[in-house]
Amino acid sequence: MTTLATRPPRTRTGARAGTVLAMAIALAVLAAASAALGAFDIPLADLAGSALHRLGLGGRELDRVAESVLWNVRLPRVALAVLVGASLGCAGALMQGVFGNPLADPGTIGVSSGAAVGAVTAIGFGATAFGAWTVPAFAFTGGLVTVGGVYLLSRGEGGTRVVGLILTGIAVNAFAGALIGLVMSTVDNARLTGITFWQLGSMAQATWPKVLAVLPCALLGLIVAPRYARRLDLLALGERPARHLGVDVERLRLTLIVLVALLTAAAVSVSGIIGFVGLVVPHLLRMIAGPGHRFLIPGSALGGALVLLTADLAARTLAAPAELPLGVLTALIGSPFFFWLLRATRAKSGGWG
Repeated sequence: MTTLATRPPRTRTGARAGTVLAMAIALAVLAAASAALGAFDIPLADLAGSALHRLGLGGRELDRVAESVLWNVRLPRVALAVLVGASLGCAGALMQGVFGNPLADPGTIGVSSGAAVGAVTAIGFGATAFGAWTVPAFAFTGGLVTVGGVYLLSRGEGGTRVVGLILTGIAVNAFAGALIGLVMSTVDNARLTGITFWQLGSMAQATWPKVLAVLPCALLGLIVAPRYARRLDLLALGERPARHLGVDVERLRLTLIVLVALLTAAAVSVSGIIGFVGLVVPHLLRMIAGPGHRFLIPGSALGGALVLLTADLAARTLAAPAELPLGVLTALIGSPFFFWLLRATRAKSGGWG
């Protein structure tokens, strides 16, 4: 029976190209649907006409309400969901490559919990140092500081080791959880509600300034990450073989951890905690088209954008006019789906190994 491991290179290349094309088409269609659907529906023809009018290519302007809903509410939300999903998907692929484990995700090194500590601190103590940007700024800083702490604490005389990073990440995540609980136990009900809402994850507060705030970190990570695809493929052979083949493993690990921290902290700072995107998407693509990082890194970014945009559309339409928490929805769907992926992997390999 032919498997991904035994398929000829041309077959795998065709599978990868077909997967990327299908995801790109689905993302374009879904983006248009997300901009059109909601409590205030906008026909696709009107959406296209408004876009053409803005570009100076004809079309026509919509009425004031529809124009405001489309350009000030829907499109920023679509753009932010794409950027956050792509960042989380790419970060997940990088983490799994660095750790050599398909069960790794950005939360492994504490970036999500660190961002949560920053955001909870800002909300709980009513910080207003940066105005409307206070919570995202605290979350972004908390994520970066936590990752830096995990790296330094896990570093020994011979550099860092995967086991050390994982164990340190577990300890730091537990400590961050304790800090969050401590803050939540001391605040009033109004601020407790704000903390809970942020932790559940949402795109409801999307604006063009938030899109522009995430854009630099997202573009930097998404452009730079594919440059390390070949070295990640060599690292998959093991640290010692990778070193013999010219890979500076310690430098590679530090660089990619910094990239993961930037991507994840920027995403989490504006969206709250959204789980399973960085875990499920790379794992699924690896099953479909193999483990090569030249495909896996950009493919995970595209897949992450598609998954999060789908989840966001479902979150605001399934229970309309109410809105489901995005992080809760991704966990409800992602956890059983990931368990199914694990069982499928076990069935093919004959065990969990």
